[in-house]
Amino acid sequence: MKIAVLGTGMVGEALGTKLVQLGHHVTMGSRTPDNQKAAKWAKKNGINASQGTFSDAAAMSELVFACTKGEGTLDAIHSVGAAGLEEKVVVDVSNPLEFSPGMPPSLLICNTDSLGEQVQKAVPSAKVVKTLNTVNCEVMVDPTRASNPTMFICGNDSGAKAKVVTLLKSFGWEDIIDLGDIKTARGTEMLLPLWLSLMNVIGNADFGFKVVGRRKSE
Repeated sequence: MKIAVLGTGMVGEALGTKLVQLGHHVTMGSRTPDNQKAAKWAKKNGINASQGTFSDAAAMSELVFACTKGEGTLDAIHSVGAAGLEEKVVVDVSNPLEFSPGMPPSLLICNTDSLGEQVQKAVPSAKVVKTLNTVNCEVMVDPTRASNPTMFICGNDSGAKAKVVTLLKSFGWEDIIDLGDIKTARGTEMLLPLWLSLMNVIGNADFGFKVVGRRKSE
């Protein structure tokens, strides 16, 4: 599959590298066509890795991962535009964290809205799926680091979610819960303050949330 990764930070690098290892062609997108971090990543990952602007990456791909910091996610989406993402699956892994007041960060968006919903509103013809935002980037691509926690998935399009679930399973995710439409992303994003508090107590980021108990199908 041809996949775009929007963002050159730790999350973009981790996901992009894992996707290349799984045999996908990955284009890392950034604000400029000559981003040095993207160039270094592409060179390191071989013929199935390339770079370009956000728009270039989306145009070359059938599925797009939004991996920017939360404060830059909508800017990245707007730079591609609705036409560039029409009917494409957009996997939003970002969180609306506000760091300017200091640590711990607060949420820019919560309760009655979510960043996932805002991405969907920005590109209504895209199929936005929210997932992977409740763990750090190393656990995203290797859930065994955190003893196989539960991963949540949210979105309006069942076909898009099924495609993303297949990708998650290829990463090693075994316990995946579909929470429903994109509005349920509010809950997963609001887990981040708790996640940050836990990281401070635990002393590392190799953990996730696990849902235990009986489920509807049982």
